[in-house]
Amino acid sequence: MKLSTRGRYGTRLVMDLSVHYGRGPILLKDIAKRTEITEKYLWQLIAPLKNAGLIKSTRGASGGYELAKNPKQISLKDVIYVLEGSMCIVDCVDNSDCCSRSETCVSRDIWVDISEKITQTLESTNFADMVEKFKSKQNLPAYSI
Repeated sequence: MKLSTRGRYGTRLVMDLSVHYGRGPILLKDIAKRTEITEKYLWQLIAPLKNAGLIKSTRGASGGYELAKNPKQISLKDVIYVLEGSMCIVDCVDNSDCCSRSETCVSRDIWVDISEKITQTLESTNFADMVEKFKSKQNLPAYSI
């Protein structure tokens, strides 16, 4: 299993907004510069994240983008599922009807277990935790959200 660029860049976008949470709207060009993602690509990520209620926009001279919720309330799963969809490693995990052997397949049991562990990890990781890890990797003071 491999995350697409969409999932990785979406995580990077929400991470940047999390680091700057509470400081008001941020211009897309500033996010692009810090995240090393083109503005054109960021535009593609913003719409689904905005529709999911994870980010919001403000128009005008002091407008831009910011999180719609506290980073503690946004899990990595929230972002990945919006941008990638299900994280099941094989189709039969989500849809047992797609294979006639689903009920008796030992491999499927393992794929289900792996998919559940991935989902649990994504659910238990919120962006406030990720900000703290980011700060420690950068040797910056802890950021309380």
